[in-house]
Amino acid sequence: MTLAETGTEKQSIFKRRESKVRSYCRNFDTVFTRAQGSELTDEAGRTYIDFLAGCSSVNYGHNDPDMKEALIAHIAADGLSHGLDFHSDAKASFLTAFEQHILKPRGMDHKIMFTGPTGANAVEAALKLARKITGRSNVISFTNGFHGMTLGALAATGNGYHRAAGGSSLPDVTRMPYDGFFDNGFDSADFLQQMLEDSSGGIDAPAAILLETVQGEGGLNAASPEWVRRIADMARAHGALLIIDDIQAGCGRCGTFFSFEEMDVEPDIVTMAKSVSGFGLPMALVLVKPEHDVFGPAEHNGTFRGNTHAFVTARVAIEKFWSDDAFQRELADKALMLTTALADIAAMLPGAYVKGRGLMQGVDVGTGELASDICARAFQNGLIVETSGSEDQVVKILAPLTTPQDTFAKGLSILTEAARDAAHGLKQAAE
Repeated sequence: MTLAETGTEKQSIFKRRESKVRSYCRNFDTVFTRAQGSELTDEAGRTYIDFLAGCSSVNYGHNDPDMKEALIAHIAADGLSHGLDFHSDAKASFLTAFEQHILKPRGMDHKIMFTGPTGANAVEAALKLARKITGRSNVISFTNGFHGMTLGALAATGNGYHRAAGGSSLPDVTRMPYDGFFDNGFDSADFLQQMLEDSSGGIDAPAAILLETVQGEGGLNAASPEWVRRIADMARAHGALLIIDDIQAGCGRCGTFFSFEEMDVEPDIVTMAKSVSGFGLPMALVLVKPEHDVFGPAEHNGTFRGNTHAFVTARVAIEKFWSDDAFQRELADKALMLTTALADIAAMLPGAYVKGRGLMQGVDVGTGELASDICARAFQNGLIVETSGSEDQVVKILAPLTTPQDTFAKGLSILTEAARDAAHGLKQAAE
């Protein structure tokens, strides 16, 4: 059997047996066999630059050698592979590294709660906790927010397509306009404040206000520090907890470990997942101010809360990338490089503009059809990049933060050429 025939057979098993709910593989229709750094290789031997990074789950690249070495050593020594929430040496090492290199330098004293290993479960835990603390049920979330697919998190998610799949009522959430939602420049923070302060505004007293500082799936809408501070002040004034969902925007994606670090806010609760393990292993956690750490034993539990293998790799990621500010300085240089390249791309397309922050940026090209066309052309030329936004109209860049500058430049060049070809196609169609 030839390599091509083998590939065809593997493709057929996916179509024959895998559920129609599959999504990313529809746009990247090949069989991947290897991943290293910022590149994926398929079984035909073709290499692709990865500008998706597991939807920001492998911020430090694929198969980081130091994390891999530590994980292999742990497994070879018969270290725990599963430990519920037992005390373990791997967990102790992770907690020590997180305390020393993440929490203390940022003046944070949050407790760390391990949840089931998905971002949605971290959000569920955060919402349950806020409701228990306050005795209230209502939560304020925002237009275009995306917080997960389980029913509690889905209630706080704005996307109509995903909400409809719930097949159930999604109560106890009041949706408010995010920063910049109004085209006329109307201040959405003013709107929320007026609604909360008016006794006939119709908003039940909130248990929490939940937000992303950059909305990843919502289209890279980036809130200003001033807006986030006003929301934080409103939460405090009205007895609600501020929950920042840093699942996609955290772990360096916006230039600092937490996306809110330079905004002068102190969230009561922070949700994290995706790249918190450092290696793409499932892991999620909730950071909780000590005075809000009120769950009883196992009141929010799960068989896979915590992940011993992820503790091993996460500890290495923290010590390797966040023990000083060298890595953060590199991120600032790459963010500028990205902004410059995306501005050039936006200039090619009528009405297009750059969105996002740090290494979580993209180009809003106006329609999902055009954005998908650009991404498809890029894939044909060896680049994996995806769309986001309410209409999938944003070409979103989530390259691994560790991408070498020459590889980063090559990927951006492929994307630029894809946008140029798409723009040419638009021009031809109009003539």
